[in-house]
Amino acid sequence: MGQIEQGLERALRTRPVPSSTEARLRFLLATHRGSTQQVATVLGVSQRTMQRWVTKKPGARRPPGRMQVRAIEEAVLARWQPRIRARRRAQAEAEGFVFHTRARFGFAAPAGSSDDPRVRWITQDLPGEVARELFAARDACAGEQQQTVILARALGHAYFREWGRRAHGLHIAFSDVEFADFSIG
Repeated sequence: MGQIEQGLERALRTRPVPSSTEARLRFLLATHRGSTQQVATVLGVSQRTMQRWVTKKPGARRPPGRMQVRAIEEAVLARWQPRIRARRRAQAEAEGFVFHTRARFGFAAPAGSSDDPRVRWITQDLPGEVARELFAARDACAGEQQQTVILARALGHAYFREWGRRAHGLHIAFSDVEFADFSIG
């Protein structure tokens, strides 16, 4: 998961995801009304394995392996705050969002301009159309490169060309994203 994808995920959540494996397992059990069988089915393990992970008996407890920890994390992320995530996504698509980034920006511009790429801190309001395009790309499993192209086009128009008032024909090169953060609402 790239910086842009992580930033989108952080923006859609209002509370942090449980960080420990035990807390994640408790969350999964709570969402499935305490059924170890249902959680085991979701994670692709046997019910007995699931019971060993959550037992209170000190000698019988077995921690999940690395692959299972990843499956637990993915299952929790898929189920964490679904209504809040949908509401915040709809809000971003309707009203837009603020994009905060530190990345390398360069320009493809006419001769005589300063087009050398350099690292910049940028905070910019972007419209809902950009949010819709980003979420559509994410839903279509587009990679970080496609999302970078969408944001470069939006930042070029909003930040560098001041919504079309100057620097016509300026094309933005957006790379080496150090962080990307989104503020919704």
